Amino acid sequence: MKNHDRPLTYVAGHTGMVGSALCRRLKQAGYPLTLPQARVELTDQTAVFNLFERLKPEWVFVAAARVGGIYANSTYPAEFIYSNLAVQTNLIHAAYRNGVKKLLFLGSSCIYPRDASQPIKEEYILSGYLEPTNLPYAVAKIAGIIMAQAYNKQYGTNFLSVMPCNLYGPNDNFDLKDSHVVPALIRKIHESKEAGRDCVELWGTGNPLREFLHVDDCADACVFLMETYNSGELVNVGSGTEVSIRGLAKLIQEIVGFQGGLVFDSSMPDGTPRKLLDISRLTALGWYPKISLREGLKSAYQWFLDNHGDV
Repeated sequence: MKNHDRPLTYVAGHTGMVGSALCRRLKQAGYPLTLPQARVELTDQTAVFNLFERLKPEWVFVAAARVGGIYANSTYPAEFIYSNLAVQTNLIHAAYRNGVKKLLFLGSSCIYPRDASQPIKEEYILSGYLEPTNLPYAVAKIAGIIMAQAYNKQYGTNFLSVMPCNLYGPNDNFDLKDSHVVPALIRKIHESKEAGRDCVELWGTGNPLREFLHVDDCADACVFLMETYNSGELVNVGSGTEVSIRGLAKLIQEIVGFQGGLVFDSSMPDGTPRKLLDISRLTALGWYPKISLREGLKSAYQWFLDNHGDV
């Protein structure tokens, strides 16, 4: 596809970790981006409708979301369900109203049942109880998936949904009040090193198993799917490998160069015991992750030092 034939593309949430990675990947591939000059309140339906009429995008990536770890989900459940439902509803409906040719909705692996068989296949959605610690967020994301599929069925749109595993990388949120596990561990272990502490205390037992994917790999997969995939069936996006939280912490400790001990507070919640995605639907299409966990964590720590090293 020649550059001038590439669709005009809007990335909702373009300043966030996933959105900025998508913009980098799209620019690299020669896609013309149409982005607002000033911040738009995406929970405001009128503002979103006006935005689409002004930008006139042909492709849309829905990467805007209220996200966070266990603490944030437990502390702000109303904000998580309201913000995510409002944002995704406004964006999907505006895309339909404005004749957008294709839309990609970014969900989350937390939409799957807490005790789903491993690795988790796409068809396991709505087959069991969800993890209580992120229930409002998961319900909102499930609603987005069903909404995209409903619009495809009733209106003939080409809206697809992808379910990424735990993402990390540049522009991640390192605020300990609402960050995910990788940035939280990087910051905690770095600060313990800088303070000369003997140990760092971490939440939970350290036993849960998680899958991690560098955000640049996720962006690459999303652009690949927009170029090649035309089905309303959701697609898992992951690395296909897993590591315990304890193993992750030890790897980050090694990268940071912290000589102290790791102390796990088992009185704090672990969340889902295990969460490994089955990515065979994606790999069957010809896409594979490129960035190893060690390589990705090294670059994530360097980004943290360059942007937050003085915290």
